[in-house]
Order: sequence, then structure tokens, then C-alpha cells
Amino acid sequence: FATPQQPTAPSPITRLNFSAVAKSTADVVSVPAGYTATVLYALGDPLTAATPAYKNDGTDTDFDQRAGDHHDGMEYFGLSAAGVRDDNASTRALLGMNHEALTQHFLHVNGASANPRPKAEADKEIPAHGVSIVEIRKGANGRFATVQDSSFNRRITPLTPVQLSGVARGNALMRTKYSADGTGARGTINNCGTGKTPWGTLLTGEENWAGYFTRGATDNAARGNDRSVASLNRYGRAQGAASRHGWETAGTEDTYQRWNISKLGASADGTDDYRNELNTFGYIVEIDPYDKAAAVKKRTSLGRFAHESAAFGKPVAGKPLAVYMGDDSRGEYMYKFVSAQPWVAADASAANRIATGDKYLDSGKLYVAKFNADGTGQWIELSIDNALIKNFAGYAFADQGDVVINARLAADAVGATKMDRPEWCATHPVTGEVYFTLTNNSNRKVAATGSQQAVDPANPRSYTDGYNGGAQGSAGNHNGHIIRIKENGNESAAVAFAWDVYLFGAQAQRDANSTLTDAQYAALVNLHGLTDEQDFSSPDGLAFSANTGLAWIQTDDGAYTDRSNCMMLAGVPGQVGDGAKRTLDYGGATVDTYAGKAPTTDTLKRFLVGPVDCEITGICETPDGTALFVNIQHPGESIAAADANTPAKYLSHWPGNAGYGAGGATARPRSATIVITKNDGGRIGS
Repeated sequence: FATPQQPTAPSPITRLNFSAVAKSTADVVSVPAGYTATVLYALGDPLTAATPAYKNDGTDTDFDQRAGDHHDGMEYFGLSAAGVRDDNASTRALLGMNHEALTQHFLHVNGASANPRPKAEADKEIPAHGVSIVEIRKGANGRFATVQDSSFNRRITPLTPVQLSGVARGNALMRTKYSADGTGARGTINNCGTGKTPWGTLLTGEENWAGYFTRGATDNAARGNDRSVASLNRYGRAQGAASRHGWETAGTEDTYQRWNISKLGASADGTDDYRNELNTFGYIVEIDPYDKAAAVKKRTSLGRFAHESAAFGKPVAGKPLAVYMGDDSRGEYMYKFVSAQPWVAADASAANRIATGDKYLDSGKLYVAKFNADGTGQWIELSIDNALIKNFAGYAFADQGDVVINARLAADAVGATKMDRPEWCATHPVTGEVYFTLTNNSNRKVAATGSQQAVDPANPRSYTDGYNGGAQGSAGNHNGHIIRIKENGNESAAVAFAWDVYLFGAQAQRDANSTLTDAQYAALVNLHGLTDEQDFSSPDGLAFSANTGLAWIQTDDGAYTDRSNCMMLAGVPGQVGDGAKRTLDYGGATVDTYAGKAPTTDTLKRFLVGPVDCEITGICETPDGTALFVNIQHPGESIAAADANTPAKYLSHWPGNAGYGAGGATARPRSATIVITKNDGGRIGS
């Protein structure tokens, strides 16, 4: 391996040269004129030569040898003609792809059964989660296709053995019946966003993993109401919490009982049950896509929370590496990990990539963000030596391993800023500024009570939305925004930064039944003056093209789907400080914020609209910028179990209705990856 880790961007695109795609509620994928979208890899597609084609009728099995469900974050890993890593390869590659969750009923003939779950159903659903590594090649016809018999193809599922790595490895809170010494665990689940390391491995984030586990109704007392109860409550597993799919009811075998995290054993340390199993989930997981024999490692030093993606700051030789992350839940936080070791450029081509991950991801400092009213912010270190953490009344931390395992509680202790669902983050390839999507927050209020969050400079909007809340509904930040930060001195280890809001999501016009006037709507909601060609709601997926410099913004929306299915936009980003301070007057209360420069139709346009009831998520590209890979997640997911075998009641038939796979025009919908190319062979967006 001798090619550079990142291809050099030829010339960044400064003006979007395509016609904006119109909003649509049709059951199709729409892209601009002059572009073609082709389905590449869908739920159930086989990954071995011996695995039969997917029937898509609920009878298929062997999901550890097939594409999983709910395609999500995705990264591109180039391969040379000889089958070795080549970061400049644009015709052969591996896709590393998350399978976040399930449209459960479509995996079974007549929908999913109620509890107690049949083993056969649980045995399909469990391995349909996790990660795919799948080889793709560009054929003589100029189209990409998967390589079914590739030796690189594999699945990492909730059953795959993994290693715990970093400061929490071997911690007392990690001990389980499976791993008495707290150094190992099984699998990964609810994988959402991704990241790509400078040394060529895949990072995958475990997001809403807590919901897969159950706790008994009297578990607090069984635990002696010890400090674990505070941790479990903070991570969404109060006693009596039901599991999402009821897998613990499928049998007495360990495979199923691990999903019950009640204290059932007599041991003092948890090595005879799964009371600590929840602590082994919620991490950034590192996978070497090129090497099946390499260990899969959970990088605990990066903290435990509802991880989305992981974005590296621009690597600089001799300087530490920074990894940026968001915790996707209402009122949660933005984080940064800074490596103890300075970056060595030669490590970009290290032969042992997982060992390189050990070097940079296991030792360092974990920080959480606090945003100030003057457009600045601080990174606060989450350290057991911090007096606010050491003396926190809400939880008694034992050691640094405990701090990273309970990062949310540590962030509470230091008074970090509660954000509007921090989801994906991405680093601008030229400026090095870091962008975070803040998807929405129905708990954001002008005057907060209880578990709500008051408007603040970094999360300044609270308004009603006619569609989201019925006639008017409850106020909140229904459309989300994208915030960006610039580290002081452009240093990855900086503990201070400047910030502004790159884009405020909004529909172009107020709802007809809105209580706001047009002027009030412009002053409180559509702060960037978005037009029908640009308006969007609930930004989620986010990535920058290393080739063109374009920002790709993907939505996971429920507030604007009466007007349009979820979508993807292309943006030409500016930089922190290119806009102006804005004061939002709520009548009796005001809040200042900092809005980036308003976009024009040359710098922000809708590029894609997906099929019915989907989320647009996951994106990567060929190094030459001529092919864009995008995931369409859970089309037609809103289906009752009783309707799973009734095509007339399906909300979507995509991608079968686009000619892909079994079922045709009445097919069960499937999550799938598409590849988008420009008909003239040029760079996407040019």
C-alpha cells in the first residue's frame, strides 16, 4: 500500500449545476435531470455463492449471510485490481454498511408474533442487525454491482465476538456471564452513523441499543437500590422497561436471556447473569473491512451514549487526533475525544490497522461541549479528577472507566449544553470546521419545565407546527438545524471554539393554520429564508465530499411529510462567522443566536427525494466523485403485523416497483443502497 490516504480534491464545486428536485410524495426515488439512480444492495441480498436469492416473502433465513435491514451509515474502502487497499480506486471497493434496525413484520410470512417470541423469528431478527462488508465492482457496462462470491463479504451481527478496548476494558461494570473478566462482549446493535479512520478502518456507532433490553418490575430492590439504578434510569432502562422485540422470551438459552438485564444471579460481581450487559453497548466500534481475522473492538474511551457518526478532525503530523461525536436524544450532548498520541503520517498506511486504532483510540481525553451566548464555546474534560464529577450528587463515580461508561451522567455533572438531538457530524475537507446535525426537539420550549429544555443561543427556536402536532400542537424545534464549530487556532486539542448555525431547517411557507404572521414566521422559524427548492426538515445524515467539497444533507422527518418524502440536499458551505447575529423575540423573552450566511439557489438545492415512509441516510462516494452511494432506509415501515402479507395495504413497494428483486409492483418494501451517477460521466453536482 503506497497510495495517499485521502485523494486530493481537484477543484471544489462553488456553484450547484443541477436543477433542484421538486418535493414529492410518490413511491419512487427522484434525482435531477441528467442523473440516474440504480439499486445496488437491498435487504436479504446474498453475500455468499451458496446463499439463495432473496424471495422477499417472509420465508427467507440465514441473515448472517445476507444483507441486514435498515441500511444506515456507510463508508467506501477502495480496492486495487489485485484486491488490496487502494484509497484512490474508483472501480472496485468494499462498502462498510450499518444495519440499524428492522421493519420487523416484513421478515416473517404473516408478520411478527407476539410474546413469547418463536425462536425461528428471533433467529431471523437478531442477525438482521449489525454491519455488512460487501464488495462492489464497476462492470464493463459502467454500472456497479455487488460481488456475491467475494472473499471479503461478511456480516458482523449482535452475535459476533468482540473485544472491549480502552479505559473501561476489564472494568467491574463490564463483567457478565459471557465475560467474567469484563474484557469481551458479543456483537453490536442499532448501528447508525459511521466514520472512517485515517488508517483505513470502519467506525460504527451504537445508537438506540438500550431499547433491546428488558428489566424486571422489581429489579431496583433486587439490586439493593445501588448506584446502578441511577445509571440504568439515565440510559432509559427504568425497572419494568419492556424490550423492543421480546427476544428474551424466545427461550432459556443464553442467546436470548442476555437481553434480560435484571439482577437474577447471586454473585456480587454480576458474573452469573446479565445485569451488566447494557454497559457493554453504546460505543464506537472499530472494524477492519479488509481483514476478516482482525479483532472487532469497542473503543470505550470515546464514551458510552447513543452514538451516531464519528468524524475525525483534519490529521496534522505531530498533533493529536480529534474525533467528534453526537448523542442522538433530546437534550443530550456533543462530544470530542482527543488522542494522547500525536499523529504520525506513516500510520495512514500501517499494516496492522486495528493495532493503529489501539494507539490512537484507547488513550486520550474525552470532552463535552458547552455553548456560550457570545458565539464561543468550551470543551470540558470528562475526568474523574474533575471535582464536579468526583463530587456529583447524582451518581458516585468509581474510576475513569466508570466515567466513560456513564458519560451522560458525567456530562450532566459538568453542566454541558443540552442540544436538539445531535446526530451526524462531519469535517469540512478544506477548512477543518466540524458540522453537527441537530435533528429536532419537541422538548425545546421558550420557558422549560421538568424534563424540557429552554431555548438557548445554540438551540434558539421553539414554535408550533401544524402537521407535526395536528391543529397546532405543542411548541418545539420541529425542523432542526445544523451547527458548526471552529476550533481555536484550528487545533484539534483546543478547549475553546467559535460556533454558528450553518442552516436552520424550515418549510418555505408557514402552515395555512399557523398563528404566526408571515413576518413572524421569517423572524422566528425560517431564519435562512429557504425557498421551495431548498426547504427541508429534520437533518440527520451529513457528509462532505472529499472530491467536490459539497455538503450532503439527509433528512429523517416526520414534520413535513405531508408535503414531501424524506430527501437529500447538496450545499456549498461557507465558514463560521460568515453570517450575523440574530435576536429572536418571543414576546416577553428574547434569545440571541448566530446564523450563517443565507444560502442562494446556487449554494443549496434539493438533490434527491426518496420513496414513501423512508429515511434517507448513509452516504459515500468514489474518490473520483463520479458515483454517489446513498441508503434508503425503511420505506413503507408503518405497517401492522396483521397486514404484513397484504400488498394492498403496503405504503410502499420500493424497490420492487423500480424493477429490483422479487415481487415487482406489489413487492414488500426493502431498505436498499442506491448508486447515483451523472449520465455524462462527470462529477456529482458539477
